[in-house]
Amino acid sequence: MKLLLHACCAPCSIECVRSLREERIEPALFWHNPNIHPFTEYRAREESLARFAGEEGLELVREGGYGLPLFLEKAGDKGEARCQACYDLRLERAARYAAEHGYDSFCTTLLISPYQKHDLIRETAQRWANAYGVEFLDRDFRPLFRQGQRQARERQFYMQKYCGCIFSEMERYVK
Repeated sequence: MKLLLHACCAPCSIECVRSLREERIEPALFWHNPNIHPFTEYRAREESLARFAGEEGLELVREGGYGLPLFLEKAGDKGEARCQACYDLRLERAARYAAEHGYDSFCTTLLISPYQKHDLIRETAQRWANAYGVEFLDRDFRPLFRQGQRQARERQFYMQKYCGCIFSEMERYVK
């Protein structure tokens, strides 16, 4: 199976990749995260993921670049619906890239986080999979989250403190 794995960061990727490899699936990582702000946060996560990909011998596809204008256009005025807009931005691009570049399927490391909206991620990914004629590989990686975080610390990967968007950063400090 040729799998494109949308990756939000190195810590979330570690156990997803290990688990997929146990199934004899060698993923290519896909970096498209216009939701991550500010730029310094975006760069830290991208560089950490690139280091992870290099250490693991994984292909890393970078798509789109820093996306503050795009993210604000799509999610900026959505209130609580901003997560849907964010998932749409990232998973649509992953599904499209997978279909256009001969991948059988795609998945996302977002499915490892206990802080993400898993039902919404699955629904969104499946909708884009159907639209582009590519399979969405549905996996619940959440049981692996703590182990992945521990390994990320041991390997000294950059560890973020919020999901990535400016709204979650604000909520982190306002609370």
